Amino acid sequence: MEAYYYLVFGVLVAVLAALEFSKSSKDRITTSAAFNAFKNNYLVVYSLMMAGDWLQGPYVYALYQHYNYSQGDIGRLFIAGFGSSMLFGTIVGSLGDRYGRKRASVTYCITYILSCITKHSPQYRVLMLGRILGGIATSLLFSAFESWLVAEHFKRGFEAQWLSLTFSKAIFLGNGLVAILAGLVANTLVGSFSLGPVAPFDAASCVLAIGMGIIIYTWPENYGDPSEGKTIVSQFQQAASAITSDEKIALLGAIQSLFEGSMYTFVFLWTPALSPNKQIIPHGFIFATFMLASMLGSSLASRLLARTDLKVESYMQFVFVVAAGSLCLPVLISFFVEPVVAQGGSISPGGRFNLLGFCLFEACVGLFWPSIMKMRSQYIPEESRSTIMNFFRIPLNIFVCIVLYNVSAFPITGMFGMCAVFLLLAAFLQRRLMLVAEIHRNRLVETWVAEKGVDSESEPLNI
Repeated sequence: MEAYYYLVFGVLVAVLAALEFSKSSKDRITTSAAFNAFKNNYLVVYSLMMAGDWLQGPYVYALYQHYNYSQGDIGRLFIAGFGSSMLFGTIVGSLGDRYGRKRASVTYCITYILSCITKHSPQYRVLMLGRILGGIATSLLFSAFESWLVAEHFKRGFEAQWLSLTFSKAIFLGNGLVAILAGLVANTLVGSFSLGPVAPFDAASCVLAIGMGIIIYTWPENYGDPSEGKTIVSQFQQAASAITSDEKIALLGAIQSLFEGSMYTFVFLWTPALSPNKQIIPHGFIFATFMLASMLGSSLASRLLARTDLKVESYMQFVFVVAAGSLCLPVLISFFVEPVVAQGGSISPGGRFNLLGFCLFEACVGLFWPSIMKMRSQYIPEESRSTIMNFFRIPLNIFVCIVLYNVSAFPITGMFGMCAVFLLLAAFLQRRLMLVAEIHRNRLVETWVAEKGVDSESEPLNI
């Protein structure tokens, strides 16, 4: 493996270490022993759940290539996953509000294990079934666990600010450290041990089974709306009403869809972008490098979220602008760097620059996750949390399906340019969210002052 990969990885490690060791007391949140025990239990479970997902990440595209499927065939498999997440995953994920978030989390484990098992077959129909199961599991992963955490956090009477600590630690570990280890383990299983590209999926099944056992024996159940006899249709109606009646929720959903849509498109594109002529690249190690960059971003997010004088709505607009710039890099490189036409070989000069830009984008992803979780905990009503979160995924999955369906019709640079435009739009909507949230806070202050008859300039307000 080339020294360039080790150099990029080493620089990211050095920056992350400097960021972590330079933290002062003002960058940390003081908590209780009961909260720490609760937080650590959740972090163990969340890390195992993410490990089950990340172990598969580096070799999904590579496995389909190993089975000799074309880019169009692979694109349709990815479409099946996102379409499944939109159609079936939304319904299954919403059932968590009614029948329990713990049950939904266990369902995630079972569904994803079955998806991993299908990877042993080279038959297209079986792989398609696996993508459908994986789409359902993805919806549960990004709704059930967070919904359980938020409900249980407030049920136990912990302070609201402590929730941001759990979010940042979860992303730091689950989307950072665990993802890095998963990438390296996957790379070792396929490369050093020569077990083939299906081996990481078997490892993921084992990890998910362990996590499922911990959930079953240590997690209490919690629910959303406790109304008896409430149907799925009425749950969706309540969620739709909440979104349409509150501009903050609608903006948050649009921002999430735009960013995650760009992110999932990037997941599909990074492999062909770094090896357009089938250059030999270490997929697992590059994946680990991306996750290290994401870990760096989540470390920075923990600092920002710990500051009471800085609103998450404020700094996120700049994060989206930087993310847009990072995905513009392949477009610029196509104009200024001579493309390599020879087949095979090592990574091209343009690919080296792209790798740096992709690392910057992953750092933005690391900032995005704990920040969007914080905003969701502030704006989404508890009784319909899972349902609304899965509502957000509908436009996301439609967007990704359209992109992947037309992936062969547009050059990769065009796809990256489109993602950059959507990220700039997300930045614009984030600014709008910041303004709307500020107006809402001011109205609350005015109402509180009117009711209490207090001079807001002479007495501090905690609203």
